[in-house]
Amino acid sequence: MEPNDYHFERRTILRLLTSAAVVTLATGVHAEPTPVMKVFKDPNCTCCGAWVEHLQANGFTVTVAEASNIREVKARVGVSKALSSCHTGEISGYVIEGHVPAHAIRRLLAERPVAIGLAVPGMPIGSPGMEGGAPVVYDVVLFARNRQEVFGRYKADRPI
Repeated sequence: MEPNDYHFERRTILRLLTSAAVVTLATGVHAEPTPVMKVFKDPNCTCCGAWVEHLQANGFTVTVAEASNIREVKARVGVSKALSSCHTGEISGYVIEGHVPAHAIRRLLAERPVAIGLAVPGMPIGSPGMEGGAPVVYDVVLFARNRQEVFGRYKADRPI
């Protein structure tokens, strides 16, 4: 191999590596990490842990706080009895009540509506954390102080 041939190949490789690094850095600068979800749950509830696993499997980082006073947590964050479920989460200024699918949470964070948060009232069979049995269709509710609306309809963890 001639010295000039080696030098040319080396330059080409260095240019390619530099270009790849620039592209990687440029795309990485705009990517925002998923914020941390804090989940308050009763220490004796097993479905809450399964819901946390669903969130983690879908890329969320979750911290869990055992709360024997879960009703006080719900009152503090604005969850009514009608919307109540077994656990309450907080993420990016929003409240997530009950077995809300990761898909709905990602949509909430992308759209940023003016609201307190999302809720799946009760414990619908087949919702994330409530797997087993035939899944039912259920609504994810967007709620604010004086209004509620259906944010999405789901079966299992998928929108329908």
